[in-house]
Amino acid sequence: MAEKREIPPEVIERVKKLREEIEYHNYRYYVLDSPVISDAEYDALMRELKELEAKYPELVTPDSPTQRVGYPPAKEFRTVPHAIPMLSLDDAFSEEEVLDFDRRVKRFLNLPEDQDIEYTVEPKMDGLAVELVYEDGKFTVGSTRGDGYQGEDVTNNLKTIKSIPLRLFSTDGLPIPRLLEARGEVFMKKEDFKKLNEERLSRGEPPFANPRNAAAGSLRQLDPNVTAQRPLDIYFYGVGRVEGYEFKTQWEILQTLPKWGLKVNPYVRLVKNIREAIAYHHEMEKIRESLPYEIDGIVIKVNDLSLWEKLGTKARSPRYALAYKFPPTQVTTQVLDIIVQVGRTGAVTPVAILKPVQVGGVIVSRATLHNEDEIRRKDVRIGDWVLVQRAGEVIPEIVMVIKERRTGNEKPFKMPEVCPVCGTKLVRKPGEAVWRCPNRGCYGQLVRHILHFASRGAMDIEGLGTKVAEALVDRGLVQDVGDLYYLKVEDLLQLPGFALKKARNLYEAIQRSKKTTLARFLYALGIRHVGEVAAQLLAKHFKSLEAIKKASMADLLSVPGIGPEAARSVWEWFRNERNLKTLEKLLQAGITFEEEAEEAPAEKPLEGKTFVFTGALKSMTREEAKRRVQALGGRVASSVSRNVDYVVVGENPGSKYDRARALGLKMINEEEFLKLIGQKP
Repeated sequence: MAEKREIPPEVIERVKKLREEIEYHNYRYYVLDSPVISDAEYDALMRELKELEAKYPELVTPDSPTQRVGYPPAKEFRTVPHAIPMLSLDDAFSEEEVLDFDRRVKRFLNLPEDQDIEYTVEPKMDGLAVELVYEDGKFTVGSTRGDGYQGEDVTNNLKTIKSIPLRLFSTDGLPIPRLLEARGEVFMKKEDFKKLNEERLSRGEPPFANPRNAAAGSLRQLDPNVTAQRPLDIYFYGVGRVEGYEFKTQWEILQTLPKWGLKVNPYVRLVKNIREAIAYHHEMEKIRESLPYEIDGIVIKVNDLSLWEKLGTKARSPRYALAYKFPPTQVTTQVLDIIVQVGRTGAVTPVAILKPVQVGGVIVSRATLHNEDEIRRKDVRIGDWVLVQRAGEVIPEIVMVIKERRTGNEKPFKMPEVCPVCGTKLVRKPGEAVWRCPNRGCYGQLVRHILHFASRGAMDIEGLGTKVAEALVDRGLVQDVGDLYYLKVEDLLQLPGFALKKARNLYEAIQRSKKTTLARFLYALGIRHVGEVAAQLLAKHFKSLEAIKKASMADLLSVPGIGPEAARSVWEWFRNERNLKTLEKLLQAGITFEEEAEEAPAEKPLEGKTFVFTGALKSMTREEAKRRVQALGGRVASSVSRNVDYVVVGENPGSKYDRARALGLKMINEEEFLKLIGQKP
């Protein structure tokens, strides 16, 4: 049996000193975000500690900074009971519900309704709740919230999070408690979430749906070495059992935890009454998008801990705390059906009919499925439970299918072979993701063509909306847009809900639209690939409708900003007999063109901004959009990366859309893009 060697006292002292220094610098860097040494100096301290521990392995302890990684994978998570239950909070979604909470607290405490109660407020992190047990300052056990009474042992995984101290220390002489059960929320920052999803996509792995899922999935890895590769962080918000130190208020807890090296959200606040708590909620909702992490509301807690004991708890939640939630941006709902819609260009787009649900403060009952390929890629079926997301005006969209909830009764969707409106056989050109109805006389296309023709950027016919367009086509009053100018007041009186005044108003709006510009008229015609910008370029170059009509392919291609697709579409449109009849009808009705005022040269507001386009734009071709961005100082990238500032989402977007969403990039629709480039939608 080998003799136990004697370790020099100076080595033992040096190892102890190195650990203290490294933990202090971790605290400065990861908790205070205020390092006092360089990375190189920190690396030198860590290297020296590793060398000494390698030389004297008997000095290695579980709480050494070198032991944050390297634990062997576990076969399964063991269960850890919570000495004091980690209860969930009741939710509130309105001011009235929050005021009711305040009134209940006062009634329970026999306080007058006009007496103020002091509360603490803090952002409600959208992550995974955990409890960390420190005995004599040493981190011994960490667990998830689980069912509130017991959770999973994730000690070794939590040790990989560098903002978690393996040993508590006092920054201002405060005694360290003999026992401290610290509670916090593990989360992943938005930027780190983007990078992680980008890496997963590059390896062909499915992206996480949101930062919360990413954080939970990362912490619940059986192999701590996997968790160590994930950029997790934590904010502490409370305590369970404490021995050796006494707290009187929740605010004192929030002020004391950082003094022991435990990170607390910088936005925590003490407020005098419930009205100030509500004001804090509105304040946090305004800055929500600018925060580096996801929050889904605020947490309101009675500040005085002695009142916690009096208020007590219900079966699953405390009476002294409340989660005041923001409207959700992601929710779960069911796909009741999948239908297809026919656009004005004949594009047939699948749409999910959803069980109505509130997303981001708006009731959503439909979500775009973009095209047949996307349905296959996400495997969306009728009857599926899905995660739906809404962000800005680009969404709602289906993020993912919750396949665990399938019963076997779900039905796969099959794209129809014929147009659901007119029965014409659908076609899909090579290289395109979209199926189209080739029938120019299709009812669905005609209704949407009328709406496009009457839209603000085209002929600007006020009062001609979807229901009116459908009624005009249903009654056979309009068979092409030319017929609009031959309608009489008595014709309009046939429409549902039309009395004399309404009929006269629409008649007069149609008559007023006869005076327009060549550019607006060209755009109104709905020529494929000719948006507002292309229409302006053509009008400026050719000066007259007759010149455009007679232009050859070579003439059209000579127009700066007009690409081959747009040129061919224009050339073909003016050689189609049906189109020429409609055009003649419009001109005979009295359409006249006035000169358009020249726009002042634009500044370069997009300087340094990078754009990516996915899907078709209505107002211009992809090439035109690229030229506009470049003219305003921006650049257009061909692929999605985290360096992209804006992803412009048009009709039927492709795989770039999924990748951009997975990376959490800013996505804008066509209307928002037009505003950015200074063009009226």
